[in-house]
Parts: sequence; structure tokens; C-alpha cells
Amino acid sequence: MRAAPGPPLTLQEAAAYLNVSQRFMRRLVYERRIAFHKVGRFVRFLVADLDGFLSSGRVEAADPVGLFKRRQR
Repeated sequence: MRAAPGPPLTLQEAAAYLNVSQRFMRRLVYERRIAFHKVGRFVRFLVADLDGFLSSGRVEAADPVGLFKRRQR
């Protein structure tokens, strides 16, 4: 059985969770780059959606051997 998700986060709480400014969060919402829920005139965020946003921006580390190989001529 799955645990119930926590309560939705406010914009301020979501910004703190992602360690970004509230202005940046508003831009993400305006550009629809992050999932959110409208509750009247308020926006709310689920932790799972914030985690998904973080995962989608993940960049894997480069292979250090491949970086320092000299090109063959």
C-alpha cells in the first residue's frame, strides 16, 4: 500500500525545497516548465512533481578518459 503524498507546497515552500528564488519559481510557472496545481488564484506544487523537475534537468558526468584523449590524425 502506498503512503499518501504530503500536502501540496506553496510557492514559497517549493522555492525553498528547490533552493531557488520565488521569482524563478514564478517564471517556471509562467513558462509552464514545471507542473503545478491551481487552487483558486493560488498555485500549489506536489513534492513528486518537484522531484521530477529536478530529475529532468540531470546531466550525467562526462567520462574523464574521453575528455582527455587526443584526437587521432
